[in-house]
Amino acid sequence: MEEKENLTLNSYLSFKLGEETFASNVSKVLNILEMMKITKVPKSPSYMKGVINLRGAVLPLVDTRLKFGMTQTEITTNTCILVLDVKVNGESINISAMVDSVQEVIELEESDIQPPPNIGSKYKSEFIYGMAKSNEEFIMLLNMDKVFSVDELQVLKEKTPHAAEAK
Repeated sequence: MEEKENLTLNSYLSFKLGEETFASNVSKVLNILEMMKITKVPKSPSYMKGVINLRGAVLPLVDTRLKFGMTQTEITTNTCILVLDVKVNGESINISAMVDSVQEVIELEESDIQPPPNIGSKYKSEFIYGMAKSNEEFIMLLNMDKVFSVDELQVLKEKTPHAAEAK
């Protein structure tokens, strides 16, 4: 059992945003979905595309590219939605995030992970856990708990209608 738990901690789901490859620890990814109907939410932040209904649960949908200061996601056949479990102040919040495409699950040892470089203001380095190399390309490993600030998650929560209101 301990070996399986250790495997989960070293497993990362890689995905593309533009030409860049990012990855999240698989323990943070609850589901991978195909694109579905998005319900717009008035006066929400620009990176919040709206909400989706996942088996009766209403989840805020974030355009990850916009959140990272990139151009808006163009929806293609490869565009996916990641359902993520994010912890803020000890509270678990489920959000969904659009990515250009999901790549693969990669296994990394701690020795494979290098500290993030100082990459300026394009990406806030506080949510980049580290860098890893796979198939001759660098992958930015994200700390999903730090991608959104407490204030941003509060706004997402406030702008997300409850399941009963969304039906």
